[in-house]
Amino acid sequence: MPPADYRIEPLTVARSGRHSNSHQSYSCAVWDTSPACESGAMATPAPMPIKLLQSLTAGFFSTIRRIYDASADWIDDRPRLAAWFQHPAAPGSAYRTHNGRMFADYHEQERMLADQPRMNFYHAAISRYIHPGDRVIDLGTGTGILAAFAARQGADKVYALDHSAIIKDAQILATDNQVEAVEFVATHSTAFTGIEPVDVILHEQMGDGLFDEDMVANVTDLRDRLLKPGGRIIPSNFEFYCEPVKIHDHRCVPFIWELNVHGYDYSALDRHRPQESSYYQMTSCDQNLVECFLGQPTPVLTMDLHTIEESALPHEIVFSRTILRSGRLDGFAIYFRTSVDVDLSLSSNPIDPQRAPHWGFRILRTEQAEFTQGDEIRITLTVGQWPDSDTWRWRYEKLPAA
Repeated sequence: MPPADYRIEPLTVARSGRHSNSHQSYSCAVWDTSPACESGAMATPAPMPIKLLQSLTAGFFSTIRRIYDASADWIDDRPRLAAWFQHPAAPGSAYRTHNGRMFADYHEQERMLADQPRMNFYHAAISRYIHPGDRVIDLGTGTGILAAFAARQGADKVYALDHSAIIKDAQILATDNQVEAVEFVATHSTAFTGIEPVDVILHEQMGDGLFDEDMVANVTDLRDRLLKPGGRIIPSNFEFYCEPVKIHDHRCVPFIWELNVHGYDYSALDRHRPQESSYYQMTSCDQNLVECFLGQPTPVLTMDLHTIEESALPHEIVFSRTILRSGRLDGFAIYFRTSVDVDLSLSSNPIDPQRAPHWGFRILRTEQAEFTQGDEIRITLTVGQWPDSDTWRWRYEKLPAA
């Protein structure tokens, strides 16, 4: 069987953060408690001329937005023209803006805080490895709970960094919980300077695909500038997995050109495959999605943040799996595992009952193919930029059993 190669032209695709299977919406009534409404009277409607002006203004700007949205790609392809409409974006600025907004959302914070394996892992790790008198940087503090854990272990000083607006809530919570050893700093970690080197860098920078929150770049930048020789990074040891999987039959969604629905054949769409990178990936938190691994899971990449350099990350990984369980290949599951001790680890493994549930795992989709026990599958994962899965490409070759 010839190699199956998933190559698509690079496009600018909106990057997503940690995946949520569902997002519940809630509505609530808001009472006006201003003096004019204390008696329960309704607010006085705005005079008609103001309402008319508001309507005309909103209509004008909506039209401008529609015109720009419709022509945005055309403008972006013409740099000289684009300069009249927008300032050039600094490298990584679009993602930082997205990241800052996402983690300012209470719903995102709720999911992380309600993830018991995650919180138990960090509480135990901090209890073991942060000692009285330590000076600590908490990278991406969020609501400040890890910084508070460190302070309660006797840390002399904790610098809690976050470029998201959630840091204001973190300060309120620290005051309310009488946590005094934490200094909150509203900045991105790369802009944080002016202190003596610290004993510990504490972080939770893992994305669904491990790398997609710029973990390696952010942590190693602080390590090189602000960690004492012999200092600790919590957590530091990581395993990255890319495993062939079978999706449960009732959950499996083939590519559209593979479908034949009651005799209605979709194979003609094979000539019109989408070019968007995101189409060839899916992310889920659902533990009932993946039925099984076809081979024995083995990390395809391991690293220690104490020693890794971002430039040393490979741009191509070639590996093989012997098929241990006959079945259909539906794609490759991307997930991670981190540990601080033999008995203390955290995983986003899609079929592990003890997985940390708020993290998604990523499925790199493939056309369906049947494998028999004893077959070998050789996989090539090519990476443009590790934090951006839109630059990843994958292909495989099926080698029949001897």
